[in-house]
Amino acid sequence: MDDAELEEIRAKRLTQLQSEFKNESGAGNQKAVEERKREQDEMKNTILTQILTQSARARLNTFMIGKPDKGRLVENMLLQMARTGQIMGKLGESELINILEKVSEQMQRSTTVKFDRRRAALDDSDDDL
Repeated sequence: MDDAELEEIRAKRLTQLQSEFKNESGAGNQKAVEERKREQDEMKNTILTQILTQSARARLNTFMIGKPDKGRLVENMLLQMARTGQIMGKLGESELINILEKVSEQMQRSTTVKFDRRRAALDDSDDDL
């Protein structure tokens, strides 16, 4: 073997090792992200178990199945309230229902759209003449 062939083999092996290293580090990073997400889910479930009664937790889980976006919003709201000390004892099912109703009212108010055609000048009766 001459030096040119040896250099070519070394270069190929180096690129192969570098690509393997990139693949391994990507997989390790993904595992770390999954582990972190799992730990956050466990912590969230622990806090919710501490602040909600069993019937309230079941109600929230049922609500999450039907309306996942609102359910996550309520979950995050409960977690924030627990962290700031606004919830001292366990919330029962009736208190959770009140919170769910308030969130639904707020979401309905925020999604109403009013459009006044007269102000937008889209309905001009002078064009018909």
